[in-house]
Amino acid sequence: MRCMNFVDNTTDLPGLPVLRPGDPGYDERLTGFQTGFAPRPGVVVAASGAQDVVAAVRYAARADLPVDVQATGHGRPGPAEGGVLITTRDMDTVRVDPGARTVRVEAGVRWGQVVAAAEQYGLAPLNGSSPGVGAVSYTLGGGLGILGREFGYAADHVRSLDVVTADGRLRHVTPDAELYWALLGAGHAFGVVTALEIGLVPVTRLYGGAVSFDGREVEPAAVLRAYEEWTRTVPDGLTSSFAAVPYPDTPGLPPHLRGRYVISVHVAYTGADGERITAPLREIGPVLADSLRVMPYGESHTVHSDPDVPHAYYGDNAVLSELDLTGAAELLSCTAPDAGGPMCVVSVAHLGGALARPAPNAVPHRDGRFMARVLTVADRGTASRITDRALAPLAPVTLGRSLNFVLGAGERTEGLYDSRTRERLAGLKSQYDPASLFRRNYPLITAGTTR
Repeated sequence: MRCMNFVDNTTDLPGLPVLRPGDPGYDERLTGFQTGFAPRPGVVVAASGAQDVVAAVRYAARADLPVDVQATGHGRPGPAEGGVLITTRDMDTVRVDPGARTVRVEAGVRWGQVVAAAEQYGLAPLNGSSPGVGAVSYTLGGGLGILGREFGYAADHVRSLDVVTADGRLRHVTPDAELYWALLGAGHAFGVVTALEIGLVPVTRLYGGAVSFDGREVEPAAVLRAYEEWTRTVPDGLTSSFAAVPYPDTPGLPPHLRGRYVISVHVAYTGADGERITAPLREIGPVLADSLRVMPYGESHTVHSDPDVPHAYYGDNAVLSELDLTGAAELLSCTAPDAGGPMCVVSVAHLGGALARPAPNAVPHRDGRFMARVLTVADRGTASRITDRALAPLAPVTLGRSLNFVLGAGERTEGLYDSRTRERLAGLKSQYDPASLFRRNYPLITAGTTR
């Protein structure tokens, strides 16, 4: 077993911004959106460019230290001690090529930056629901976006990647390389991606928002049942999800949300008939709030209005072959505010459409029709028990799990890949990272194994 202790040998990194425990700025560099835990590396390298990453990876390889990478800290797998952490938030250049309909993003870029840059040219990226999430890590995990059923996963639109592999080489990887297939779907298991070139779509406006109900006036399971029936009628280009969110009674919230258990259906659609298609949603029950409207793509983050304040959270998910409404009702029952446990947020996303199309990458479970997610603010041990218990009723229809939404449970890798994909990834891991240098950000596969 490798020694994880830090060896004070950072003279091998001349001219780089290197921080160690106790140095001014060390703790600040470790902060991210996830506040429930933070890594405690022996060395922090604040990279400002690809060559800084090259130097840091070569140093870690010589010292036999694991390498971790962090941009925004949204999807950290869990706490980690020792090793080398490369922070990429200073690598934040965005360059749009409007003629080619592409954007080049560096490793620290957030989706809000990309949306703003592309919008100037009448284009849009396949971003997720939160503008503060890092574009690169999101895409390496697959990238299930707000227009996913129309355009597929963000990973499906990557033209090329720049990545520093375990041998310290900066490689430009294109779709004709097997490494391209592995990088898109395996997170940071094969190296530190320093930049992506991503295709953009010609979208300037969308019809979107949410129809919300008071969970104490309507039965949440009944809303979910009506939602599932409605999804059978919508076109492939319409992306939607169900959410059950208990809001605390705090002054900072809008009055219509304070202290309520809000059940919502969120919609994003680029078609012209959105008002007609979504009309049945308003018939489900007494409407608490209705934000459905035509909006510029720059306001697409308001479809979900994810919280933008850093906080502690843990979560897991299940990709489903179908939505078992009985199992889903049990899920809602055991996570409801009156269940006596900590605050839980439940969502059920409608998959299919373009998300089901084959693509030359390792993003798995494309035959899933829905994905159920549970997010909680409980401590890590309690959170694991809550998510396991909540998702258990859906086990008979569960195909696996999505890497993007495994939050704080990095040691649990079962279900993240089907056996064939995992075997192929393990073979490539043996080729590109035989010493498993990159084993911190969700150690999905180990060189030479298919477990």
